[in-house]
Amino acid sequence: MASSGASIVRIDDSAPVPEALRGSIMALGNFDGFHLGHQAVAGRAIDWARAEGRPAVVATFDPHPMRLFRPDTPPFRLTTLDQRERLFAEAGADAMLLFHFTADLAAKSAEEFVALLVDHLGAAGVVTGEDFTFGKGRSGSVARLKELGAPLGLRAEAVPAVADESGETISSSRIRAALRSGDCATATRLLTRPFAIEGVVQHGDKRGRTIDFHTANIALNSYLRPAYGVYAVRGRLPDGRIVDGVANLGIRPMFDPPVELLEAYFFDFSGDLYDQIVEVQLIGYIRPEEKLESLEALQTQIARDCEAARQILAQTPRLS
Repeated sequence: MASSGASIVRIDDSAPVPEALRGSIMALGNFDGFHLGHQAVAGRAIDWARAEGRPAVVATFDPHPMRLFRPDTPPFRLTTLDQRERLFAEAGADAMLLFHFTADLAAKSAEEFVALLVDHLGAAGVVTGEDFTFGKGRSGSVARLKELGAPLGLRAEAVPAVADESGETISSSRIRAALRSGDCATATRLLTRPFAIEGVVQHGDKRGRTIDFHTANIALNSYLRPAYGVYAVRGRLPDGRIVDGVANLGIRPMFDPPVELLEAYFFDFSGDLYDQIVEVQLIGYIRPEEKLESLEALQTQIARDCEAARQILAQTPRLS
């Protein structure tokens, strides 16, 4: 992972929980994107755990439940598991618990799920959002969680939704809508950091070399598809360095066959990034993708895009 230094233990719902992590206070949710609302839930769990001298665990589900119930849904993820693990660590958690969202888990009754939390996972307290549901057919609510947990010694709290200055609730859906429209500023504000795509740099067709713009090419995989186009970006390199750049995100209309990629060109950088993990933050949208009449015209346009990106980045402080 392109790391910022923080690390925690990753545990799995199918394996025994280490004794040192039993008796935990657990933040329970999907937490894709780990936006301000998610941070409030995790923050309450971590504060509660610290106050009682207990381990703080943040749980997440993978695949997303929607993948089980609506498998044809287009990609929509805002974060990978590795990114979530890093974000949970930076928030102060001791461990990330991964629930594998399978048909078996989806079929558990509310009672069975609460028993799983207590008996198998060793939770002493759970913090969720107010709209959290669980159990087969989403039969369990926060009130039901408290009711079922009490006889088992499980305490539960719910954190209200968080709104921004406009009074609108912060949600992953709002962030996805902003990214699909190319509104990086709104996505960054709600996430508290830029939306970032992380992946292994692929060997491409080396066309960038022919026009003096060597790019790091990364597949989009399960990530949400933001608006296709050219972006001002920042890259986090494997050694932790942050570099400025410009990127094309889309299908590269100049070339056949169309291939969906994120192609990042980093300013003032020379080096081999192939087969290494790089994270690319989308800072500002510059323009839509465009099919130009020649490679010379493309080279000229990229030079303009670089200048536009430099201007955007000069006015945008680094958040992470």
